Amino acid sequence: MWAMQLQAALEAFQVQLAADGRSEHTRRQYRRHVAGLIAWLTNAHRPTTAESITPQVVAEFFASDDAKSSCRGGPKKATSANAQRTSLRCFLRWLHESGTTTTNAGRLLRRALCAPPPPKALHADEQHRLRDALGAATGAESNRDHILIELLLGTGIRIGSAIGLDIEDIDLGHGELTLRKSKNDRPATAVLPKGTAEMLRVFVSDRTAGPLFLAGGRRLSMRHAQRRIARWLTAAGIRGRSAHALRHTFATRIYSTTGDLQVTQAALGHASIASTVIYARLDRARLRAAVGA
Repeated sequence: MWAMQLQAALEAFQVQLAADGRSEHTRRQYRRHVAGLIAWLTNAHRPTTAESITPQVVAEFFASDDAKSSCRGGPKKATSANAQRTSLRCFLRWLHESGTTTTNAGRLLRRALCAPPPPKALHADEQHRLRDALGAATGAESNRDHILIELLLGTGIRIGSAIGLDIEDIDLGHGELTLRKSKNDRPATAVLPKGTAEMLRVFVSDRTAGPLFLAGGRRLSMRHAQRRIARWLTAAGIRGRSAHALRHTFATRIYSTTGDLQVTQAALGHASIASTVIYARLDRARLRAAVGA
C-alpha cells in the first residue's frame, strides 16, 4: 500500500483549508506548525509518512524542546503552544477523516489551561500622541495614513477590512460601511462616527469608484499598511503595539462607555460573545472606581 508523505499531505490539507474558506493567515499558521513536526521527525531520522504518526509520536513531539521552545529563544508561551496543538489536531483529524490514515493520531491532544492575554489597547495619552504625530505630518501619504488610522480607531474594523474597502462600500448618508473583507467572509457592516464620516467625505473628494486606500495607484497592501502604522506608533513613542491595537482601543472604549458586552460584541462583529468577554476583564477604570482608587 502506498504511504503518503506528510509533506504531500500538508499540501493537500492546505487545499482543503482554502476550500473551507480559511484565511491566508490561518493557512500559513497551520503550515508552519505542521512543518515543525515534519522537521522534528526528519532531524530525528524518523519516518515521515502519514500512517507512521501515532499518539505516542505526537506526545513525544510536544514533549520535545523543538515544540516547547520559541523561535526567538526561551520557552514558548502557553497560548502559542495551544495554537500549535490546535493546528496539529486539525491536521491529524483531517488525515483520518480524509481516509489517509486509519486512526486519528491527535485524538489525545489537549490544550493547556491558560487565560488569554489581555488586549493591548492604547491609553488615552498614547492616542493623543498618535493623533498629534499624524496631525503634524504633511503630504498625501501621511494624509492617507491619518484617515486609515482614524477609521480603525473610530470603527474598530480589522485592518484587512479597511484596506479592502472600495469607494462604493461607503454610505456617508447613513454613516455605514459595507465590509467586503471580514473574518470568515461573513457579510458585515460597520457604523461610522460622524467625525470619521466627515473625514472620509473630504478624503474621498470626487472619487466615485475604486479602492479607498491607494499606494502608488494600487490598493494599499496589508503588509505596507501594517508597516506604515507601526512607523506612526513608533513616531508617537508607543512601544509594543501593532495595528490591531487600534481595534482593541475601539473595543475598550465601547465597553467602557456602555458597560454592555452585547453592544461591544455587535460593534466588533464577533460571532461569539466569548471573544468579547476579554474586554470586560480589561476595564481598569471601572475597577478603580469600584475600589476607590
